[in-house]
Amino acid sequence: MQQQGMNNQQQSMQPQNMNMQNQQGVMPEPPGVISTKDSMYLTDMMSWNLLSMKKAHFFAEHCQDPEIKALMEKCGQMHQRHYTKILNHMNVHLQNQQPLSGMQ
Repeated sequence: MQQQGMNNQQQSMQPQNMNMQNQQGVMPEPPGVISTKDSMYLTDMMSWNLLSMKKAHFFAEHCQDPEIKALMEKCGQMHQRHYTKILNHMNVHLQNQQPLSGMQ
């Protein structure tokens, strides 16, 4: 009997949890401010993509199989695109930032 009551509770909570997830969803555009935590995460993402790009290029140079070599180059190019996208996003943000009044 207790088991059935717990199952009913879990089932009734599932739609609420799903609604909360759906409400958060995807932002239509990035926020106008990059917090310190966001900036650190973006820097980490750039580092990960740069390292992955370098590794893929290294492995492609040392690969004998032309198919695998082509796939490694494609992988490296993907990481380069991601790196460039993040860098462009950060540059646009820096260009749009207004200097604080009274600080020079």
